[in-house]
Amino acid sequence: MNTAGDLDAAPMNNVLITHSYYYKFDRKQWRFRQPYPPLGTLVAAAVIRKMGFEVSLFDTNLQESPQQFGEKVRQSPARYVVIYDDGFNYLTKMCLTNMREAAFEMAGVAKGQGCIVIVCSSDASDHYEKYFPHGVDYVVRGEGEQTLRELLTVLDKGGDLSVINGLAYQYQGKTIITQPRKVMTDLDSLPWPAWDLVEMESYKTIWKKKHGYFSLNIATTRGCPFKCNWCAKPIYGNRYNSRSPENVVSEIEMLIAMYQPDHFWICDDIFGLKPGWIRQFRDLVLAKNLQFKYKIQSRADLLLEEETIDALAESGAETVWIGAESGSQKILDAMEKGITVDQIRRASRILRQKNIQIGFFLQFGYLGENLRDIEATIRLILELMPDELGISVSYPLPGTKFYDKVKSQLSEKKNWTDSDDLAMMFKSTFNKEYYRQLHRYVHSLYRKKKGYNNLKKIVTNPFGLSFKDFKSGVSTFYYFPVTFSQQARLKKLATAQQ
Repeated sequence: MNTAGDLDAAPMNNVLITHSYYYKFDRKQWRFRQPYPPLGTLVAAAVIRKMGFEVSLFDTNLQESPQQFGEKVRQSPARYVVIYDDGFNYLTKMCLTNMREAAFEMAGVAKGQGCIVIVCSSDASDHYEKYFPHGVDYVVRGEGEQTLRELLTVLDKGGDLSVINGLAYQYQGKTIITQPRKVMTDLDSLPWPAWDLVEMESYKTIWKKKHGYFSLNIATTRGCPFKCNWCAKPIYGNRYNSRSPENVVSEIEMLIAMYQPDHFWICDDIFGLKPGWIRQFRDLVLAKNLQFKYKIQSRADLLLEEETIDALAESGAETVWIGAESGSQKILDAMEKGITVDQIRRASRILRQKNIQIGFFLQFGYLGENLRDIEATIRLILELMPDELGISVSYPLPGTKFYDKVKSQLSEKKNWTDSDDLAMMFKSTFNKEYYRQLHRYVHSLYRKKKGYNNLKKIVTNPFGLSFKDFKSGVSTFYYFPVTFSQQARLKKLATAQQ
């Protein structure tokens, strides 16, 4: 039996909860100046505070380095340090090595102060064996709130660790992996995030200065039932569970009253999948006369369901990000995406008719993609001209079918350093330099077309444009020669590899 009986004489103790994402270690993301509080961390903090623990937060998001964390630990009476990453932040699913190294450093500092160190993250769920040498005592694998609650209870009062599902730890020199924990189904039973632990003014100042408004994040669901074979789901899995519309709208109402956000990022993998959920959400927002804008992620096929886009528009949706991924049906099918290029077109046109902005997530370099497929994706972008564009290259993550297909090709480097790394981890049609050049070229083409459209507006309605649109129109003259040069470079790179 693996017990924690030697701790049963200890009283309830303080918990210092933190996470390992530093915006300033991810230059691309920090440049955007769109930081959100660590939502998953705050939910875990609320859960353990409800148990009776004294909980403090060290929010790494806006910090310079783990050095500040060391100062916090040395001043803290905490017995437990919990590094609990925000599973709602898609960047944590990428398991960036900058953040992994930060977690290692933070764990080592905490262990050096005699703390019991617990980690819960996508990376630790997949690579728990990498964490133990750095002072980590316990890794919570998968959805963490219930496991963390049980673990702290056993550590504080004594008991058998081996009966706690969703745990990895070492005992007498061996690594013990307990049974996986089933995901939660009753999300309304969770307390709202411990928002009061956040230095909210720091976030608000950054948003207001850069964008002129303040956005907060909120989650209404967990998990995704779709089977895209490249998408990692190490925390919430393939199950899909949602909070009730009443619970969500009540939290939004509270956040508006307490912190005055103008906007919300509803950070679900898929927003409003269950039948009627979005319509109920809209009805409650209108009944309470709540005024806010929000952005979501969705799928083209779901958006085409009856009344969905109407309900989004009426409830304040400003931007819908679609996982378009590719303009080639061949590649979408290879990804097991479950949507068609025609659905992407139709959903985009209806969103635009309803004055909802469109964002596209796209990736290049998937297995089997050739020049024809790349050109199809570029044509789709220039045809539909989404308002925002997020381009990456295919990135194999443990636990996915895609990873299993290419793992024999993976070198020692298996993770990106930051979200702008864009390194090709496997053998695709072209090499990493080609895809990095392609990334620049597609963005330049997109900006050239956007600028050209604004240039026409300057001629027809010069006083109806914002300064941003005017600047975009003028930039067209810059992007014409740039795209010509980039295209020539791409052709040269492609020819050299054929």
